[in-house]
Amino acid sequence: MIVAVDAVGGDFYPQNPVAGALEALTERPDLKILFVGPEELIQKELDKHDYPKDRVLIQNASQIIGMDESPAHAVKTKTDSSIAVGLALHAKSKCQAFISAGNTGALLAASAFILGRLDGIMRPTISTIYPTVKGIRLLIDAGANLEVKPEMLVQFAKMGTIYCRDVFGVENPKVGLLNVGEEAEKGTDILKKANSLLQELPNFVGNIEGRGILLGEADVYVCDGLVGNILLKFGESLPEAIKLLVGKQVKSAGLSEEETLKIFSILKKAFAPFEYEHVGGVPFLGVNGISMVGHGGSPPVAIKNMILNAVKMAEAKINDKIVASVIN
Repeated sequence: MIVAVDAVGGDFYPQNPVAGALEALTERPDLKILFVGPEELIQKELDKHDYPKDRVLIQNASQIIGMDESPAHAVKTKTDSSIAVGLALHAKSKCQAFISAGNTGALLAASAFILGRLDGIMRPTISTIYPTVKGIRLLIDAGANLEVKPEMLVQFAKMGTIYCRDVFGVENPKVGLLNVGEEAEKGTDILKKANSLLQELPNFVGNIEGRGILLGEADVYVCDGLVGNILLKFGESLPEAIKLLVGKQVKSAGLSEEETLKIFSILKKAFAPFEYEHVGGVPFLGVNGISMVGHGGSPPVAIKNMILNAVKMAEAKINDKIVASVIN
């Protein structure tokens, strides 16, 4: 299996993408890595490592899409970017997946344009991991579709269920619809209709209020991209905000250095589920391929895990299952 890696995606390229991809090779002897980006830059970084040369390929791409560039403009004007070239290789079946820690908007736009949609899918969507007291859960949509139709939310639920089951290993994922109340008649007309349609899914547990998210009342939380993206950014702020609040109280309590270190050690362990490194990245579900994006600051271990999750998706034939779920 070949996974293409955007060697110039993210804040710390090419060091982190290269190091992470080489780590993935040590865990999967059947894996090959195709680095995409400026060839000289990639080779220079590879020369710093001892790696199996017969399992590493390079595809030159002269342009780099920056993290702050306009996605639409970048995709249109930078046709020789690492993202465009990598996805084109995937579309031609030169690799089985493409991963990047680069510009999320550009990767989503390019994935939709170059790979296209799976049969029957109304709109591709981006999912994201969301930590709860019961462990990692899935939030979908996380920002790709700010306005949705009820039928789209049903498709999000089906795609999220398949991904949660086959990649996260949850045997029978529970699906919840984020809403302002648990009752089926609550919310906007779109949410009421979506609730009615979702009732046909055997794993739908009903509406989930905001207070139920962190308590892990479902395994797949379904919402539009506006709500999802706000929740995502809110969740990212929680660890730092709570550490600051606790830090103020620790300081005013006059605790010893040993007691202070112990408290922050406990906090670090408590917030481990909020760290994205062990999941690595999230997929654009509904596109005709496997395209995954990671955090811009992804360290090598996150890159490695994103690659391994892409391999899981390919091996589980997730896209075939998604098509079957929306057609049936």
